[in-house]
Amino acid sequence: MIFSKFFKTKPAFSEEVQALYTAMVQQARQPAFYADYEVADTVEGRFDMILMHAFILMRKLKTGGEPTEEFSQSLWDLMFADMDLNLRELGVGDMGLARRVPKMAEAFYGRVIAYEEGLEADDNNEKLKSALDRNLYRKTPVSDESLDVLAKYLRDQIAHVDQIAIEQLLKGQIDFITAPSKENDA
Repeated sequence: MIFSKFFKTKPAFSEEVQALYTAMVQQARQPAFYADYEVADTVEGRFDMILMHAFILMRKLKTGGEPTEEFSQSLWDLMFADMDLNLRELGVGDMGLARRVPKMAEAFYGRVIAYEEGLEADDNNEKLKSALDRNLYRKTPVSDESLDVLAKYLRDQIAHVDQIAIEQLLKGQIDFITAPSKENDA
């Protein structure tokens, strides 16, 4: 058809952005976070684990300057498009989404500030553990061991991702360190 070239749509998100997002979500869904370290296996718990991993990746992408801005924005857009879709599948309607999605974005930015402040503090991870307790665990009772492990995991994962070349991320390639597991520690 002659008009088909005018109406073709390109994918909303590049394969590279989709690959990076998929890897991020897979890492956030590692069973040990939920089974061994008390993250609630709920919509909210999964949301917070995804946000933590998004923070790790976007923190690294920010170091790439202008060349990574569009990629990072696309990753952000895909994350919230996926969350929108998941909420719709859970039965949240348009009115509910209009209220929830801006709050979710605000939650992400709040976590970025809290995690950055925790990472910068020279206090044996106390501020970082407090940020995790408040945001990831949402003040539900959690053991000191779980807070210690997740604070160490966050620091270790950031150090690992910091060693990955921006070009590799822009190709949609990421290898996360293994999620902590009591089984692996035994």
